[in-house]
Amino acid sequence: MRTRPLKVALLGCGVVGSEVARIMTTHADDLAARIGAPVELAGVAVRRPSRVREGIDPALITTDATALVKRGDIDVVVEVIGGIEPARTLITTAFEHGASVVSANKALLAQDGAALHAAAEANDKDLYYEAAVAGAIPLIRPLRESLAGDKVNRVLGIVNGTTNFILDKMDSTGAGYQEALDEATALGYAEADPTADVEGFDAAAKAAILAGIAFHTRVRLDDVYREGMTEVTAADFASAKEMSCTIKLLAICERAGDGASVTARVHPAMIPLTHPLASVRGAYNAVFVESDASGQLMFYGPGAGGAPTASAVLGDLVAVCRNRLSGATGPGESAYAALTVSPMGDVTTRYHISLDVADKPGVLAQVATVFAEHGVSIDTVRQQGRQDGGGEASLVVVTHRASDAALVGTVEALRKLDTVRGVASIMRVEGE
Repeated sequence: MRTRPLKVALLGCGVVGSEVARIMTTHADDLAARIGAPVELAGVAVRRPSRVREGIDPALITTDATALVKRGDIDVVVEVIGGIEPARTLITTAFEHGASVVSANKALLAQDGAALHAAAEANDKDLYYEAAVAGAIPLIRPLRESLAGDKVNRVLGIVNGTTNFILDKMDSTGAGYQEALDEATALGYAEADPTADVEGFDAAAKAAILAGIAFHTRVRLDDVYREGMTEVTAADFASAKEMSCTIKLLAICERAGDGASVTARVHPAMIPLTHPLASVRGAYNAVFVESDASGQLMFYGPGAGGAPTASAVLGDLVAVCRNRLSGATGPGESAYAALTVSPMGDVTTRYHISLDVADKPGVLAQVATVFAEHGVSIDTVRQQGRQDGGGEASLVVVTHRASDAALVGTVEALRKLDTVRGVASIMRVEGE
């Protein structure tokens, strides 16, 4: 074993960073044996240096992250500060000064992944980011290495633990959205400002990364259709149960039928209870991968949290350190396919539409005509009068597969009918 240690700079020492430092210290001998050389924490950049950080030598703490990555003797920079800046500048500076990078920064990678890969390649360095998607679940490396000889056609998954906890709670207890969110916040699953999770921004960033790797095509955050889950109601879950379904916030990345384009989207959807993703409970994540040769694969586990995310970071750290010792680099960006990223309007799926309508003869015929005029075929219809009277009824329509553009046109036309009081909900049906 080489005696000179590989030096690691840690950018950020919050929930994840502190766990990375702890594991590096407590498992130092095992890491050295697996890598072939010791690893040494050479510096930790933080914003608040006065905070006590157990197990970390205060002499390693600095507020000058730029100076730390410019030192020249750093072998690997671990970036867990998140956000776009200063993370982007610090990562590119690290490459320029001889360090490889391990990052957990999904937002940055989804927005500027191509530029970061180019910077890594220009400086003959590694950029690894297993921890950016689905926490401890091994997903990035299987997609870009284990399945490198296969053709991935679809990636369908639950990639945000906060939203899955909320939806699972609504499903299992009948709680409303706000009640379930309050419980998630009290248990520490939801941030004080849960917008990034519940509005789908977090999942959309992960979808962009997954689609880019799975389809060898550059997919940016702006290419991902995003719809949050704040409008999902207890009534939606009741309807789902009548169809033997549940509701999940899904990230869906798939090839078009002709293979010439791809789509990436995040939105709530009904899925059959028989689908493997339907049984994913609490704050867990799971990703379902469909490919030509391997068929159907499912990856499941804790998708967030300090220790699980740190586990993914350390796995990348070991791989990058091994590469440093051998003088090699691992796989970089693979975007050779350069497939077109199609808009949401081109996506085809089934739909569950709930309408509030006038309770009188002829309404169903009017509604069916609108669907037919827009080329959306109806599978089933269920109508029932309101218990509170008032001359209104609830009409639930489930369609066959149709394009999103056709469905949007249908809904716009329905809203113009005098007999339609309102469109209560629209839910896509996936996984069939």
